[in-house]
Amino acid sequence: MSDWVKAEITGRHAWADGLYSMQFEGPVADFKAGQYIKVALDIEGDRVGRPYSLVNPPQERPLEIFFNEVPEGPLTPRLSDLGPGEQVWLSEKPGGIFTLETVESAETLWLLATGTALGVYLSILRTSDPWERFERVVLVHGVRHATDLTYGETLAAIAERRGGRFGFVPAVSREPVPGAMAGRITALLTSGALESHVGAVIAPHSSHVMLCGNSAMIKEVKTILEERGLARHRRHAPGQYTTEQYH
Repeated sequence: MSDWVKAEITGRHAWADGLYSMQFEGPVADFKAGQYIKVALDIEGDRVGRPYSLVNPPQERPLEIFFNEVPEGPLTPRLSDLGPGEQVWLSEKPGGIFTLETVESAETLWLLATGTALGVYLSILRTSDPWERFERVVLVHGVRHATDLTYGETLAAIAERRGGRFGFVPAVSREPVPGAMAGRITALLTSGALESHVGAVIAPHSSHVMLCGNSAMIKEVKTILEERGLARHRRHAPGQYTTEQYH
């Protein structure tokens, strides 16, 4: 992914302190829902880029990313200061295999996210693929604070379109929030509270689970799933869970 193209920022939204989405128009190749692009700036003579999953579905433009500002990082403090009309570099070709392309159909698709990892699922959910291959889709978004719960209008539109086939479960770990489960995703899985709340069980014969977010969550949930008999999905060895790791 060494070929870069210039893109113009067409929109920027601050959801909370240090939490942003940004839209771009640029000549990026077609992508599959679940893939990412790299966004870069030229800083002190070096091109500094990082990968970000695309939030928009493949059939829609502009391109959109969802990211946290890392105060000590080389890129995001500068990126978050930019606005419409300014330019960035984007990788011409999207990458990544965190897609439904080779995943086998099942009764329930579980989408587990922490923080900004929500974005990749918004792309997947706004395609036909999950709705053609799964009877039900459950999205769980784990955050620390209520202000970290984002994209409410987008989620409401998906729910309105898909009805009872779509379930959204916000999980907030550091403060009580009406309508949200209290605790981390891993604790809610271990206790059985999440599945009881949803009314479905994560099991090899009925489920596929996608994991995206911080490394601690992914590591712990992988252990939980494997203890239940679920295997990691690979393109040439189908399994029941798929992972994407941000850091």
